[in-house]
Amino acid sequence: MRTKTGSQAAGFKFVKYNVKRKQIVKSLMSPEAVKKHYTTTQQILINIAGILCIIPLAPFLCRFIPPVFIGDWNVDLIIALVVSIIIIRLMQWLVKPLVIPAFLVVLGILVYNQFNSNYTFTNIASGYKTLVNQNWSIREKKQVDELSFNPHLFENSEQKVIRLVKAKVQYQDSLVRNFSVTHSLDYFDEYNYKYRALTRYFSLFKYINLSFKYVSDFQRDEYYATPRETILNGLGGDCDDHSILMAACLMSIGATCRLVIVDGHMYPEMYIGDKNDFEIAQAAIIQFFEYDKINRIYYHENDGEYWLNLDYTAHYPGGPYMNDNVRLVINFP
Repeated sequence: MRTKTGSQAAGFKFVKYNVKRKQIVKSLMSPEAVKKHYTTTQQILINIAGILCIIPLAPFLCRFIPPVFIGDWNVDLIIALVVSIIIIRLMQWLVKPLVIPAFLVVLGILVYNQFNSNYTFTNIASGYKTLVNQNWSIREKKQVDELSFNPHLFENSEQKVIRLVKAKVQYQDSLVRNFSVTHSLDYFDEYNYKYRALTRYFSLFKYINLSFKYVSDFQRDEYYATPRETILNGLGGDCDDHSILMAACLMSIGATCRLVIVDGHMYPEMYIGDKNDFEIAQAAIIQFFEYDKINRIYYHENDGEYWLNLDYTAHYPGGPYMNDNVRLVINFP
């Protein structure tokens, strides 16, 4: 019986290895393997594109969702995130190949808008920043003083001042109304669907406070200018002129305001509503005035009614009070 020599056995093993290697290479290069590899890569890219589409889509959809609170937590952006995830998952299920082109289109729109001050990367970051600030960073600070315990304590005192000031707050003046409507449209219009009237009120506040210039009254006397006078003289005057102007303008477009007199100063406050209304107003302030250093929202509250500080010394609605030595409160019908 013949046996294989060492060289024959080695040659046989080499041939067998070559055959096996060719089979492996052939299987890797088969259409089925190439298709499987392509499908896996495509699926990964589609999932990544889907996630990247959700990130800008959620803050955009959030603009059309009314503010939603669960307890003290603002969850409208979370709802928008869930809706965005559902939309993208439906796209991946129904028209999977279009997810990547859709992402490229979204990216192109954002890059274009970045140079046209429309919906940009800044707006996306602002949406998520608002969620964090509203729920974790910024909490309101109630102003505790005599006004907090009894808002009507001083209503019957200083009747002359009340009569003079009330006579000056001429919110039905057509000039005042037209001025207010015009400048209530200057800022934050893209959030009107979300925050409704607050968008107009805070736009008007921003315009007046940015434009108002302090001018003292003549010595040893107090002059209360009507809002018409203050508008026609270029928005100049002292604290009571600013307060009368701010209250009259806001009232001319539907807000409820009052004037508070403290030691050496007068400032306006706007009625917000109950606790839930205040939470919505706080979310709007954080969203609209994100570039201001907002550490606290200052307000007065009594029996569940919230009044927000709108002083000219504050850069944003709800800024700090000058002092808490309340002397007089002037309410309007």
